[in-house]
Amino acid sequence: MNRDLSWVAGYIWGIADDVLRDVYVRGKYRDVILPMTVLRRLDAVLEPTREKVLAMKETVDRIGLVEQDGPLRSAAGQAFYNTSKFTLHDLRSRASRQQLRADFEDFLDGFSPNVQEILDNFEFRNQIPRLSKADALGSLIEKLTAPELNLGPEPIRGPDGEILRPGLDNHGMGTVFEELIRRFNEENNEEAGEHFTPRDAVTLMAKLVFLPVADRIESGTYLLYDGACGTGGMLTVAEEVLQQIAEDRGKEVSAHPYGQEINGETYAICKADLLLKGEGRAADNIIGGPEHSTLSSDAFGHREFDFMLSNPPYGKSWKTDLKRMGGKKEMRDPRFVIEHAGDPEYSLVTRTSDGQMLFLVNMLSKMKRGTKLGSRIAEVHNGSSLFTGSAGQGRATSGAGSWKTTGWKRSSPSR
Repeated sequence: MNRDLSWVAGYIWGIADDVLRDVYVRGKYRDVILPMTVLRRLDAVLEPTREKVLAMKETVDRIGLVEQDGPLRSAAGQAFYNTSKFTLHDLRSRASRQQLRADFEDFLDGFSPNVQEILDNFEFRNQIPRLSKADALGSLIEKLTAPELNLGPEPIRGPDGEILRPGLDNHGMGTVFEELIRRFNEENNEEAGEHFTPRDAVTLMAKLVFLPVADRIESGTYLLYDGACGTGGMLTVAEEVLQQIAEDRGKEVSAHPYGQEINGETYAICKADLLLKGEGRAADNIIGGPEHSTLSSDAFGHREFDFMLSNPPYGKSWKTDLKRMGGKKEMRDPRFVIEHAGDPEYSLVTRTSDGQMLFLVNMLSKMKRGTKLGSRIAEVHNGSSLFTGSAGQGRATSGAGSWKTTGWKRSSPSR
């Protein structure tokens, strides 16, 4: 990270200590700072087209248009928009806490549905009463819109046109956001299965996926997938490595990431990060939240992908997913109950105490077959699912799905 970006991240980090010290315990600062940083960046990006969006909103309301998302995105020139009459700068002058809260909520309500989903998964609206009561909301807004901090893409200039603060392009803003996430992660101990894969490990995985077929990658479009995408790190690194490999060989590729994540906060971070980087279309391809478990609610059941990377949770029970799918006896999900070796109901269902192998089976079901390049997969595992349970006969007994999955993979065409 260069010095300017490090300064920006440090300034925002300092806001937490300045404003939230007596309102939240330190481990909860992220619940406020991450969504507020997202809001300030989106607000700054939308400033140049604000009047166009308001005019378009008036037009689509007047003609009674129900599906307004497309025209409003077009007016904003972005994959998101805000139809509120307020900006964060407008809210700086509110003297009354009650008026500030009402106007801030109006500002939030004006954002497009994709931003609303991010806020909902951050559960950010739950913080507003506390921030307002402590008189901290106004201080947060004031510091995030202060002239010494520029989270907009355009530079702040002085009276003579000189640049006082450089603008942040999408890549720079994404880097700042990732640095904030890293700092918060270091302060908070994550639960087992919810940790963040180190970037060097992700880079190694990406190279293992791409380098063996590097000379076979042609110019074109490639689909990337992570069924437990967390904050999106694997998808981001995989896209970067693929782009570099293609460029080194004189190829032009377009990579489209797809991901699914059950944890609401990490899903919100992933989607927000893509929006901040200007990848609105990619953000639309990230599905998540507590109701969107990859195992029981596959968001991409009819898609096949070129490259798949994942670090799924292991050591965590998936009994809830199994119940949603009807239990082992009634499960008919074609990803996990297949026809193989003469058995029309060959079960790949594993023991409920550890479903990591099911994430692998989920990816195997999304492989491309009958194409020149096929599909390639990299997944992080511990050894437990490979060496526990018994092979069993017919439908899976406890742990049998892991052994049967291994046997199925060995006898199936590899990619």
